[in-house]
Amino acid sequence: MDRMIFVALACSVIANAQNPAGRQFKLTAESPKFWQLIAKDARLEKVAGGFGFTEGPVWNPRGFLYFSDSNNNKVLRVYPGGRVETVLEIGDPDGSTFDAQGRFVTTASILRAVIRLEADGKYQVLADRYNGKKFNTPNDIVLGPDGALYFTDPTLDLPKDQKQELPYQGVYRLGTDGSVRVLTTDLAQPNGLAFSPDGKRLYIDDTERKDIRVYDVGSEAELKNGRLFGKEEGDNGVPDGMRVDVEGNLFVTGPSGIWVWDAEGNHLGTISLPETAANLAWGNADYRTLYITASTSVYRLKTKTRGFEPGPSRK
Repeated sequence: MDRMIFVALACSVIANAQNPAGRQFKLTAESPKFWQLIAKDARLEKVAGGFGFTEGPVWNPRGFLYFSDSNNNKVLRVYPGGRVETVLEIGDPDGSTFDAQGRFVTTASILRAVIRLEADGKYQVLADRYNGKKFNTPNDIVLGPDGALYFTDPTLDLPKDQKQELPYQGVYRLGTDGSVRVLTTDLAQPNGLAFSPDGKRLYIDDTERKDIRVYDVGSEAELKNGRLFGKEEGDNGVPDGMRVDVEGNLFVTGPSGIWVWDAEGNHLGTISLPETAANLAWGNADYRTLYITASTSVYRLKTKTRGFEPGPSRK
């Protein structure tokens, strides 16, 4: 994700590590509906720690979580018991998903590309340009209801020795045929994104503006009627990764931790965390556990709801 934006936040995280009382796990409800999703006695568990900057979590039905360590240029997997293995070493990996065939796909800022991990452990570049110009730094990516991949392309991790070639920060659709289409360029720094369970809405964070926008999805995957869904203003976190549950509620990283919203844009409550959260994913066999990548660690939190994860690999 946006490590440049997180520089100041990282200092805060280090300070809080030395002063545990400064930042702690806490559940704060803004609506009684929050307790229908999270138990009042829910406990946060640390799965693994000691990383540079964790991002890009996605659960593999075989029983482990893929995630990225952007600072150490690695894609890793962690098992529920805490065992960690290196899967791939590549420059600044970020958001991840599975394609319609269940293959692992991630973004790589140094390559300025979307890549897919192959069975032999090597990677294939799926897309790195639009209209002959290099992407900025593909960030987060999701599988769409039509089997295509959708990703954001901010400039948050653009290498200092490289130039921006596209005159905007866009959101793209990567078709199964390899075609690339820009969907919108009206966000300042688009980041996390997620489809509603029925596929009729696409939610996208804007990290710079600290808000969430929502678009209606047309029959040809075009985005229409873009509008403000909610704002997440405050310190110690920005809108970044997001996931939805089967009821259409949004779980979005933000100030203090994770903000929970209903489908109408009402802020139901906040899951405060001991470290600044960058992203999250549903996991375990029943998809009722949130796995959270937060600065130097991976955490998990059992919920009362079930996460929505698209694609045949999630059935």
